[in-house]
Amino acid sequence: MSVDAAPAPLPTGSPTPAWRKYLPIVVGLAITIAAFAALESMVSTLTMRDVDAAFAAVSGGTLALALLFTVISFAAVSLYDVVAVETIAPGRVSRPVAATVGAAGYAVSNALGFPLLTGGALRYHVYKSGGIELADIGRIVGTSWFALWFALAIMVGAALVVDPGDVPVLRDISPTLDIALGLVLIALVAGFVVWLSGGERTARIGRFALPLPSQGGAVVQILAGIVDIGAAAATLYVLMPAGSVGSFTLFALVFAVAVIIGVASSAPGGLGAFEATIIVSLGLSDRADVVAALLLYRLIYTVLPLIVTVIGLLIVEAVRRRAVLKGPALELVRAFEPMVPPTVAVLAFGGGLVLLFSGATPGVTDRLGLLGDVLPLPFIEMSHLAASFVGTALLVTARGLAKRLWRAWVVSLGLLVAGAVFSLSKGLDWEEATLLIVLAVLLLGFRDAFYRRSAINPFAVTWSWLAAVLATVIASVWLGLFAYRHVEYANDMWWNFAVHDNASRFLRASVIAVALIAAVGLDVAIHRRTERVQKRSRIPDEVLPVVEASPQTVAALALLGDKQFLFSPDKRGFVMYARAGGSLVALGEPVGPPEVVSELAWAFRDLADRQAERPVFYEVMPESLPLFLDMGLVALKLGEVARVDLARFTIEGPKKQDLRTATRRAEREGLAFSILTREEVVAAMDELRGVSDAWLDMKSGSEKGFSLGYFDATYLAHFDMAVLKKDGAIVAFANLWRGAGKEELSIDLMRFRPDVSKVVMDALFTRILLYGKDEGYRWFNLGAAPLSGLVDRRGASRWNRFGSFLYRRGGSFYRFDGLKAFKQKFGPVWTPHYLVCPGGFDTAKVLVDVTTLISGRPKQDP
Repeated sequence: MSVDAAPAPLPTGSPTPAWRKYLPIVVGLAITIAAFAALESMVSTLTMRDVDAAFAAVSGGTLALALLFTVISFAAVSLYDVVAVETIAPGRVSRPVAATVGAAGYAVSNALGFPLLTGGALRYHVYKSGGIELADIGRIVGTSWFALWFALAIMVGAALVVDPGDVPVLRDISPTLDIALGLVLIALVAGFVVWLSGGERTARIGRFALPLPSQGGAVVQILAGIVDIGAAAATLYVLMPAGSVGSFTLFALVFAVAVIIGVASSAPGGLGAFEATIIVSLGLSDRADVVAALLLYRLIYTVLPLIVTVIGLLIVEAVRRRAVLKGPALELVRAFEPMVPPTVAVLAFGGGLVLLFSGATPGVTDRLGLLGDVLPLPFIEMSHLAASFVGTALLVTARGLAKRLWRAWVVSLGLLVAGAVFSLSKGLDWEEATLLIVLAVLLLGFRDAFYRRSAINPFAVTWSWLAAVLATVIASVWLGLFAYRHVEYANDMWWNFAVHDNASRFLRASVIAVALIAAVGLDVAIHRRTERVQKRSRIPDEVLPVVEASPQTVAALALLGDKQFLFSPDKRGFVMYARAGGSLVALGEPVGPPEVVSELAWAFRDLADRQAERPVFYEVMPESLPLFLDMGLVALKLGEVARVDLARFTIEGPKKQDLRTATRRAEREGLAFSILTREEVVAAMDELRGVSDAWLDMKSGSEKGFSLGYFDATYLAHFDMAVLKKDGAIVAFANLWRGAGKEELSIDLMRFRPDVSKVVMDALFTRILLYGKDEGYRWFNLGAAPLSGLVDRRGASRWNRFGSFLYRRGGSFYRFDGLKAFKQKFGPVWTPHYLVCPGGFDTAKVLVDVTTLISGRPKQDP
């Protein structure tokens, strides 16, 4: 409801400069490009045949030892979460589940990047089902980080003490100083552990409090960190050729640095950057056995744990469908369920990698000859291009799978099957065709996990994801250049077509892949959901009867034509909502009889979930909060709503002197009050529009929408109109909202011509309230006072404290206190109202979406 212009925009903080948002993406791509450029110079004399021979030379015992160290590393990782959960949220999640999340989540996130960075979102989805709040999930991740860095400090200290002369970067410093620095690092960590023995400890960074583990828990986590990093490094160490590296301690340090640089790159899993750092740091250029060791490490430490996780997920899915589970078994199944979408996304991404890397390497000569005898050359050429297109498309759609989008699942399934067909028709590559079909079958097995349907953002592509896709394509291009380094480049290669001309096919396929990424990037740049202007929609016939039956006057905003509707099965109630950014925003609680409200609210939440959007309820009254809190949403206080008890309202007495004065002055100035019926409103629409335009010019503003009415002839024709006339001409008006059963009366648009009278607002409101009292209405709703009533105390939330500060200090751009003071004249009862939305990082996004929705222009007619 509007009384004076519109509610103030929701505070969203200072906008982040665009360059800060895109800087990590640009830096990451730069690291990826530099890494592959360095790799090109470091393997300049090698060929694919050399690498294949090095593969064959690796012994079975070496592979078995690498597998053993991989198992040890993942077992250590599982202890991170066990200790962290026991410290931060004891009893919320069982130890087996925490261990499973630690190990299986590591396997999934390790395929996309460094797990302690990418695993945070996965932990959030798993642990929130156990009732753990976002802040506690952040603390769980934070304690794991403590363990990692303390373990790394001990390893650095040990390296400085054991072999001070060979530590990279520090090798030029005096060995005595190196040893002293190493001892200091070890002593600091030991001192920290001793300090923890004094009882419960908490680390504070600003206002963020992080409960620290007990002394025993810290020792376990630090030891787990040492074992984790050491075993992961040992996996690669045993695969490296004999005599190629020095002491294991120094190698572990190089390994850790390589992982960190890989994190900074945009490539999934640090592909390219990790390998380049290892080769450069150890000085192992132009060695096929080193390249083979790095490839084997990727297969054993990254791909194999992912396969084990997928098999585990399939078993859990089968058990869930066939058995009724209880107790720990049910908890374990629930812990696995959130892992399905990111795992399947990794599988689809892997399918894309297979197709791209296959297209970048030479086909088998005998198979190409046989294929050339069966299929025409143009078909083989087109199949090669199509396979690269499908591979790149799989990289793009994998993001939608991580978001549980049904359309991404359907498209990915089709792409995998098509990729299998093209693999056969481009080179009889039956191995990769079989792998792609297996991946497609796995996707079918997880069908129930993909239920969200988003018509606006069907694949959830973001700039950061496109950067990862581009980095992967860069990797495939580098692989092609490596495979065809013996082929001298010539311009005519682009249009050479022959069965055995693999290099030309690679060049053309690379162009197709880059062109597809450019097209998707252009689409992301142009079609921003938050900038789309929705067309005015037709109001369903079932809406008006529900509005007329509602005792709450806010239901009248359903007649604006800027909302969509979710109806109850019997059409007796609805939720009115609009889409903004990544949110579905419902205005208030569901409208309808009390018996349908709860089911409608849950149905709206399910609708938002299916469409991969954030469910938001804007302007919720306190009595409805338990319903929304049960949905796992959080409530932010927006301010207070002023309602006047009309049975007790009077303009007599000293406190109402201003209202009496305004009424009498208006009469002396010739301002006559009257009520126009709906038919009279239609006839006077042009005159009313003139008043509205003059008011808008005075305010130097534009029409709002969604939670506020705007001047629209179709909308205003539904209501009676309170007007003030002077010399027979309308100079002020307010359309009346009437609640069913005379429970409530309110107004929406209140507009007047400037310079008519200084008391026009006070006079018009006073006369409307007296009219409502005479008509027998119980309440008059004056609307909200934004940010009013927010608590500013030490223990209050950041939102309350910031909103309270803005209320007190924000007068330079909006008179928060002035609006409340105006409404206070009428002696109202103040009731808080709330914004209900998902918590955590989503809350900030919701505030932007809601502000954009309310402040946007009214919907345009189609």
